[in-house]
Amino acid sequence: MMGILASTGAGLLSGVGALPAIFFKNVPDKVINTMLGAAAGVMLAATSFSLIVPGIEHGDTIWPGWGAYIVVFGMLLGAVVLDRVDKMLPHEHFFIGREGPDTRLKKIWLFIIAITIHNFPEGLAVGVGFGTGDVGAGLSLAIGIGLQNMPEGLAVALPLLGLGYSRWAAISIATLTGLVEGVGGLLGVGAVTIFNPILPFGLAFAAGAMLFVISDEIIPETHSKGKSRLATFGVMVGFVIMMAMDNVLG
Repeated sequence: MMGILASTGAGLLSGVGALPAIFFKNVPDKVINTMLGAAAGVMLAATSFSLIVPGIEHGDTIWPGWGAYIVVFGMLLGAVVLDRVDKMLPHEHFFIGREGPDTRLKKIWLFIIAITIHNFPEGLAVGVGFGTGDVGAGLSLAIGIGLQNMPEGLAVALPLLGLGYSRWAAISIATLTGLVEGVGGLLGVGAVTIFNPILPFGLAFAAGAMLFVISDEIIPETHSKGKSRLATFGVMVGFVIMMAMDNVLG
């Protein structure tokens, strides 16, 4: 239950991050890119210290000497699954543009599909994190994911304003896109709780899926309009904050 609530709460912070759209219709690209860079840094640290390292440790506990190999396989499979989903579902990014097969769906639905693809592995990661039984580590992961959801919520809401949506409609849509994390959390914590031996694989799968999202979507979007040194420093700051928080709460 804690894993489900934590993943849902982390997703709802997308709506909190979108609240500045009430007062501002436009935010400089440098600010958005820096915030998204920080989000990517948080996700990178969460992937490394909250998923990969525990995955190897739990793998070695269950199958001595095989922890690293299990994590390698799980990460690669997680990335491949996200790649297939990304290619099979039509979606559109705010900066990069349309991806996937052709469709007649309205642009807003393509945006929602893109954010859903993005958010699901994050919820899965939080759920699996709590499935380890380490509440401190799970809470650290949930807080980190929630923090990185806030700039993404704003990055969702502002373009919707540009498409003619009202401020509250933009905020509501940004909030709803985060709720899929609760579904991912339910599946993650349920799977590793019922089938404890797959816990190392679940951690690795979530890590691979998140790493794919970071490299394929978030970082490229921060540099879509040319080099962004502020976004690079955002990645560094986000990584350090999440690393420190994982050490304190874990």
